[in-house]
Amino acid sequence: MKAKARTADVVIVGGGIHGCSVALQLVRRGLKTIVLEKDHVARHASGVNAGGVRRLGRDLAEVPIAQASWELWQDMPGLVNDDCGYRSSRYLKVARNNKELQQARIRVRELHALGFKHEEVIDRETLNEFMPAVSEDCVGALHVEGDGAAQPFRTTIAFKRRAQDFGAVIEQGMPVTCLGRKGNNWLVRTPSGNFETPVIINTAGAWGGRIAEWLGDKIPLEAHAPMLAITERMCRFVDPVVGTLGDALSFKQLDNGTVLIGGGVRGVASLDNNSTKLDMAGLSRFLKTAQDVFPVMRNTNVVRMWAGIEGYTRDNLPVIGKGSESGVFHAFGFSAHGFQLAPAVGFTVSHLVMGETPNLPIKPFAVGRFHV
Repeated sequence: MKAKARTADVVIVGGGIHGCSVALQLVRRGLKTIVLEKDHVARHASGVNAGGVRRLGRDLAEVPIAQASWELWQDMPGLVNDDCGYRSSRYLKVARNNKELQQARIRVRELHALGFKHEEVIDRETLNEFMPAVSEDCVGALHVEGDGAAQPFRTTIAFKRRAQDFGAVIEQGMPVTCLGRKGNNWLVRTPSGNFETPVIINTAGAWGGRIAEWLGDKIPLEAHAPMLAITERMCRFVDPVVGTLGDALSFKQLDNGTVLIGGGVRGVASLDNNSTKLDMAGLSRFLKTAQDVFPVMRNTNVVRMWAGIEGYTRDNLPVIGKGSESGVFHAFGFSAHGFQLAPAVGFTVSHLVMGETPNLPIKPFAVGRFHV
């Protein structure tokens, strides 16, 4: 006898930070919510990223949602009963020549014209006050007071646990093998049984394009493996989180003295094998950039390197919004900068599911923008 499909008000495909954040908001509003995660929560990009909590340098389309999310980050214990290792300090993108500094000034003017005043350009003297160890070749920086970093695995698990506290069911080791209509509902097939729901939310990360196609939306998405490296322990030499205006770099010294280096340099990702392959030449490039910005790094040793699997859209902006079919919603394609956005994305998608107008502008993230 065939087992009866389990039912829910909402089924979420993908148990990363965005899936768990959306689940938290929906169960708080009384919806029976099931999250299906093919591996385990925080297995991929959500749990192994650099943990940056930044508004700095965001695409102008992302600034409103990044600002709203940053405000939520200021009280993470109130949201998920955990501070998530969040440390607010300052975030800088260093300029190594006057051309880069001029580009920073243009950006700040554009932000101010939109009503956002969080970014500023600082000169060489101020940069040296913030970071005495910075190279003499650096001429200034784009700066935000109050941005910082958190622990990504801990944060994602905190969202998972809080969603479960309110009644969300999170099924791990539950890959979705097929999606189709069953009357007015969606039938979700897995090797361990089927699920039936009127609402399905695609938060499947790098696999989001495949899930979207099953749901009637063809959204171009590429899978890559953003890489990270961590050094041996060093004497304390930098407090802010640091990037550069000219190269991909994310750089922070952790409380134990180790230095975490990332910034979007990509390895090779295999969706079918659930695996990544490091690009050693790419790792060498961003290590060289870190050493150029902080000469003290030239004598340190890297002790570990790794990569996650992430989905990248053509314009490097996420897909957030309604699908073309009834009862379908998407939130994926964050292109290696979605970690900080998760608290606000949870609220935004819950508004859409409840038939409400989100209080943030999400038109730039529309599902159909690639077909215009």
